[in-house]
Amino acid sequence: MEQPIWNFEQEPWGDERPDETSVNLRAYFDRMADEKMLQYLPEWSDEQVLEWDGNFKDDGALMIACCERDVDVAEYRRVLELARRYRDRVRGQLLAR
Repeated sequence: MEQPIWNFEQEPWGDERPDETSVNLRAYFDRMADEKMLQYLPEWSDEQVLEWDGNFKDDGALMIACCERDVDVAEYRRVLELARRYRDRVRGQLLAR
């Protein structure tokens, strides 16, 4: 598997105490195509977010490998916003390579 150019997984955590699930969620976003991530609109309903991503189960949890706990749409949105800010900050230098 080709490694993504993004490395949000290694960004500082601030006051969050990461677990295996939170690390894997960051890695999930590292592998998301930039074109797809740029389509996301924060004003979408939860249902629109689930449909846009396409990897949520019927119970509303994200299908993600190696999880200790479920990732719901609220956590997904929160971390997605952090991933988007990270990409906005580093996109120019990474894509210039």
